[in-house]
Formats: sequence, structure tokens, C-alpha cells
Amino acid sequence: MGYLKHAKMNTSFNLLQEEIKKCTKCELCKTRTNVVAGSGNPQAKIMLIGEGPGYYEDQKGVAFIGKSGQLLDKILAACGFTREEHVFISNIVKCRPPENRDPTPAEREACLPYLLQQIELIHPTIIILLGATALKGLIDPRARITKERGEWRTWHHYLVMPTYHPSALLRNPSLKRPAWEDFKKVVAKYRELVDPNHFSAHC
Repeated sequence: MGYLKHAKMNTSFNLLQEEIKKCTKCELCKTRTNVVAGSGNPQAKIMLIGEGPGYYEDQKGVAFIGKSGQLLDKILAACGFTREEHVFISNIVKCRPPENRDPTPAEREACLPYLLQQIELIHPTIIILLGATALKGLIDPRARITKERGEWRTWHHYLVMPTYHPSALLRNPSLKRPAWEDFKKVVAKYRELVDPNHFSAHC
């Protein structure tokens, strides 16, 4: 029964991913190179949500592969997590806003149903919001990442941890320490709720 459930989920998820790749619901479809529907394990217990694709993501159609993505991979590795097994990575918008500007409210609104469907199908135990746009786009448009980061909150029965976007850490290295403290809380919660034997050499 479990196998059939997973097979059905994977079919639904793959259909959704294909639908996202064909989207023309906002103006971003006119300037994109590739849609970045998301990447990782669709059965992961951790889902990371960023802002939107950048230049390299737009070129390849894969989430978080530029400098921010390389830093994120280092953080995940320090936590003992891999993209292939532990996480699925998505964004508030699936197409790159020109010049990496913030997505407009209309663009976020057009794309949000896709993200909500991804969350429903993946049904993660933990959601990590990377940066202000993810926090505002999913939780509260008035929220401030500087005040919300590092604190667990519940959203539609999901456990959510807001933290800084990796690009912010690259711009301001002093943010790396608090961001790492946030990820250490994620590892602790993962051990509590998912795998008590999860190994990380760093936390």
C-alpha cells in the first residue's frame, strides 16, 4: 500500500512539475530561458523555499546552482543533508525576474498556487524559508526576516524556520553565524521528528 501511495504521489508530482514548466500566467514567461520548477527529493522531509531563480538557474533550469546555491550546498553538507535524499528546493516564483529584481506582487500571486501544490504533495516535516521574499510571499507580507529568523512558527500545520537567504550571507558575512545557528535548530528538530540517528559532524 505504501508503494502504491508513493507511486501515485510521484506521478502527481511529475505532472505538476511539467505543468509548471509550461506556465505562461505572468510576464516572466516572456523573458525566461528556463522555468525552474524545483529540484531535490519530492519525498524529502525538508523543503527549502527561496525567492526566485537567478542567472545560472535560468540558464540550466535547476534551483540554486549559482554562488548562493554553492554556499547553500556547503551549509546542507555541514548539517548532514543532501539534495538527493533530505531536501527539496523550490522558490516563490519559478522564472527569473529580469536583472534579478524582486518579484512583483502579481508575479508572486500567479506562481503561489504551484508552490502550495508542491508543499501539499511533498508534505514536508520542516519548511525552511530562505530570505525576506520567501517569508513575505508565503507567510505574511508585513513580516521582517531580521525579526522572524531563527524562531519556529507553525503555518498550516507545518513547522517553519525562517532564515537568511544565502545571497545575504555572501553580501554580509556577519550573517553567517546567526544563519548557522538557525540551521543547527533544524538539525535538532530533524533528529527529534524524523531520524534520531541523523549524523552531522558539525552539529
